[in-house]
Amino acid sequence: MTPADTPFPTPRHTWLDDTQALLTGTLIVALGLVLFRQAGLVTGGTVGLAFVTHYATGWPFGALVFAINLPFYALAWVRMGGAFTLKTVLAVGLLAAFTEAVPRWLAIESLHPLFAAVAGGLLIGVGFIILFRHRASLGGFNTLVLWLQERYGWRAGVVQLAIDAVILLAAIPWVGPLQLLLSVLGAALMNLTLAINHKPGRYVAY
Repeated sequence: MTPADTPFPTPRHTWLDDTQALLTGTLIVALGLVLFRQAGLVTGGTVGLAFVTHYATGWPFGALVFAINLPFYALAWVRMGGAFTLKTVLAVGLLAAFTEAVPRWLAIESLHPLFAAVAGGLLIGVGFIILFRHRASLGGFNTLVLWLQERYGWRAGVVQLAIDAVILLAAIPWVGPLQLLLSVLGAALMNLTLAINHKPGRYVAY
């Protein structure tokens, strides 16, 4: 569906709409990632690369999330425009800050790995949807799959799932069999949430 096909003018997001979306979306994703990290799980995309590097080296996770995404901002600028790129840079910066701050704000004394995988995957998926619907992402492969959906109609969740599988396999040296299995479950739930709720034409605000 295009704006011309809608019975009413396509609404525009205000700067206040976008601001709350960036804050809300990144905080929700950060909560999901904190659950994953607490349970020793991993996910896909550039965040998954940050997880693998964090487990392998002990370097700060938030700083890795921001640094790994730096090369992808050029793609965002060329393919999605300046406004999208600016929102993405802000979103990644917020996510990096939240993933370091949330564990200081929220103490988790006991966490079942299965709950971490399910709740974490769903939270991350919902956070992505909020960001995508305000023409922002968390950089890296999210930028790529969102462009592919807008350009070719490819389902963002399906493409992201294929990329995530490669990242999960790369984590094998640092993640045990149970954690890897639960990571696959979490990634599947995250991408299923995207595939069901973020389809071309379903949301027409911009």
